[in-house]
Amino acid sequence: MTDPNATPSSIEPATVVPWPPLLFAGAIVLAWTLTMLVPLPWPGIDDAAAHWLGLSFGVLGLLLIVFAFKSLLAHQTTVLPNKTPSVLVTTGPYVRFRNPIYLGEVLLLLYGAEITKSIWFVAAAAMFAVLVTALQIIPEERHLEAIFGDAYVDYKSRTRRWI
Repeated sequence: MTDPNATPSSIEPATVVPWPPLLFAGAIVLAWTLTMLVPLPWPGIDDAAAHWLGLSFGVLGLLLIVFAFKSLLAHQTTVLPNKTPSVLVTTGPYVRFRNPIYLGEVLLLLYGAEITKSIWFVAAAAMFAVLVTALQIIPEERHLEAIFGDAYVDYKSRTRRWI
């Protein structure tokens, strides 16, 4: 239920810790460290098609992140995950995905797997997805519903969380 007297600036943020950038950086450091200390053989095939697929993950990930940030900035709302948004953004990549920045970060971790040939980056991508969902996305969804009410519920019903 939305408080009719509440304004986005008067509502506490969903989380006080900026989990997504911390988790993303942690996933990269962990995957890289494990790659150096405990290398595992790359189970995939090393051919041109696999290489270009991995590179396309990186390009798509970067594009999603950049366009998501541009959409948030165009609506003059925060890009920081630990701040309260002032506007419900449903344009740009948010038309298709509720969390394009986090999806882009998963794709960048998968790109990291391709360029390093390290399975640890695949594991880091899965770990990042689980942790960002639990620590950021679920609290953020409750938060957005409290701020934007039926508008967010409608948006959530027609737009997927991840893919």
